[in-house]
Amino acid sequence: MENDMKDRIKIIIFAAVTAILAAVDQYTKYLAAAGLKNRPAFRIIDGVLELTYLQNRGAAWGMLEGRQGFFAVLTVLVLIAIVYVIIRTPFTKKYVPVNIAATLLAAGALGNFIDRCMYGYVRDFIYFRIIDFPVFNIADIYVTAATVLFIIVFLFVYKDGDFAYLLPGKPQR
Repeated sequence: MENDMKDRIKIIIFAAVTAILAAVDQYTKYLAAAGLKNRPAFRIIDGVLELTYLQNRGAAWGMLEGRQGFFAVLTVLVLIAIVYVIIRTPFTKKYVPVNIAATLLAAGALGNFIDRCMYGYVRDFIYFRIIDFPVFNIADIYVTAATVLFIIVFLFVYKDGDFAYLLPGKPQR
């Protein structure tokens, strides 16, 4: 009974934090569209960082432009996989990094998914001019942070077998 309650709490926390982070992403995109669309870039640090409005109809760096159906299907599959991982991952201190990374990844995927469904493109607005990095948004930051966290913990924290519970038929730890 105690594990059922812990699992429910974990899922509620995941859903709430994912929704809040996606809402923050959507709000920043709204502000960017309202304040930057059809206007010159707003320089925060001259030559380094600026805010500029861009409608990205592809994935990262505009790749696969115009393939919104593909992105919709991919996002739904990714979100299903994340929910599976969240449900199966034990609610213990050892797996907090996995839960955090999965939540960030879900929030980023959801934030950009909402844009693609509502507008047919993703609203990007953060531009690092100094390195000419492609324009990005808050959801992209979530996805990048989740990816970095996953890489770090998979390389340096967890051992072989720590994720056997994700396989079908294996008991949760």
